[in-house]
Amino acid sequence: MYWTMILIRRFEEKIASILRSPEKDIKTPCHLYIGQEAVAVGVCAALKKTDYIFGTHRSHGCYLAKGGNLRQLAAEIYCRADGCSGGNGGSMHLIAPEIGLLGTSAIVGASIPLAVGAALACKIKRDHRVAVAFFGDGATNEGGFYESLNLASLYKLSVIFVCENNLYSTHLPIEKCLANTNISQIAKSFKMPAHRIDGNDAVKVYQTARVAVSRARRGQGPSFIECLTYRWLGHVGPNDDIDKGLRSQAELDSWREKCPINKLEKLLVGNKNFCSLHQQIDQAIETAFKIARQSPYPDIKELTKKVFKE
Repeated sequence: MYWTMILIRRFEEKIASILRSPEKDIKTPCHLYIGQEAVAVGVCAALKKTDYIFGTHRSHGCYLAKGGNLRQLAAEIYCRADGCSGGNGGSMHLIAPEIGLLGTSAIVGASIPLAVGAALACKIKRDHRVAVAFFGDGATNEGGFYESLNLASLYKLSVIFVCENNLYSTHLPIEKCLANTNISQIAKSFKMPAHRIDGNDAVKVYQTARVAVSRARRGQGPSFIECLTYRWLGHVGPNDDIDKGLRSQAELDSWREKCPINKLEKLLVGNKNFCSLHQQIDQAIETAFKIARQSPYPDIKELTKKVFKE
């Protein structure tokens, strides 16, 4: 989990540095995951490769945590043909069915009914797979959120709802758009186990997800996990939004002190290979981006392929 969290952090920092550079040769909008790494890593560590996950516009972390290919992700960020979505998805629309990632979407809340549909298919097939929906706190304003929780509970579907509550819906503080900011309480009304946990504690996330996954695999229905976390950068791009007056420097600093990587690192003080590990990851990322820049763009003739079933 530590290795994967460092990989995600370094990958996102690389994108941010490119977006801040004069070249700025990444054109797809990038919603970066820095600060939230423990959620995706903790949940995906409790899953099998054959289990399904659905993500949001901020899903580089989910992709890598589920075992996605680093070079294919870098290529997709550059919209190149050998990217995980064939260069057609960019940052926000990743797909990797070979690892169970059936898609990410920029539509707020879209991951929720998709995961419920996948879980329903799993129940019909009796294949004992689990589906996970990752979504932000803003998605709980969508009608599909309530419909999905109701259907999943009613039919005891093997789905885990993972709310990455980073306290902001795009640029709006959560208390400005939700009457009840304790989202896990909402889920409890649908008669499913609901947990509100420290989303910056990878071990706690993993332990909670493991129980939920085991329960779902036994046919006992859905669970809801609200992970309290915080994105260090703005809604989209490499800036921190402090200059926009959307949040304070003190708030950002307080959450940086709760860094999920530092929290996990404290449990690994006996490990003497941190520097070597970081160097290996940095080298792998540099290589991935170098190859991505040199990769070809998709053929224009392929533009309308995979839109409709042939």
